[in-house]
Amino acid sequence: TGTPIRSLAGIERTAARERLDLPATMPLLLVFGGSQAVRRLNEAVAGALPHLLSRAAVLHITGEPAYAEALRRREELPEKQRARYRPYPSLHAEMADALMAADLLIGRAGSSTLAEAAAVGLPLVVVPYPHAAAHQVANARRLVDAGGALVIADEDFDTAALLEASSILDQPERLARMSAACRAEARPAAARAVAELLSSLAERRSLPPADHIERISREAA
Repeated sequence: TGTPIRSLAGIERTAARERLDLPATMPLLLVFGGSQAVRRLNEAVAGALPHLLSRAAVLHITGEPAYAEALRRREELPEKQRARYRPYPSLHAEMADALMAADLLIGRAGSSTLAEAAAVGLPLVVVPYPHAAAHQVANARRLVDAGGALVIADEDFDTAALLEASSILDQPERLARMSAACRAEARPAAARAVAELLSSLAERRSLPPADHIERISREAA
């Protein structure tokens, strides 16, 4: 069925960037660690920031503990670069805008993050959470095999690795291929497919064939 996700239909990219106060035309890197273990990602961003901002805008979800430091770092940037760096402690409803606005996501591999990124065709560089690495690598495997995502081990992820990964932003044809691969694997209507299965169980009907459930899950949400 895939992982049920919020509806991401009808979000326009330019409007999403405007709501997040991000440049309208620059490549946009989204760095998102999820709810835990973001320290390594934050440290890599801190080291890479001057180089990153010379070629891209950065939307950085820091987590609450690191947010004040990220704001301080932003204030120290030259004015032109300051406008390209937007740290947030967390995003909730606005996360849909962030996913639609971005050109590349670097972060952990929670199932919801992967499912939502695939639904909007957002290429990923996955850094699995080390204490759930096997689980998160498994989450990402389908997108990796399809060509929509790359994996970097947590212990190998540092400023240099971040800069190398973000160089994908300079390769529009590669980004387009990864985006298409993500969309091909997306299950935007997974919630509808799950509901179909639950309805069959509740009504003591035979379960629908697997290909029918897959077809439902792939429909536009």
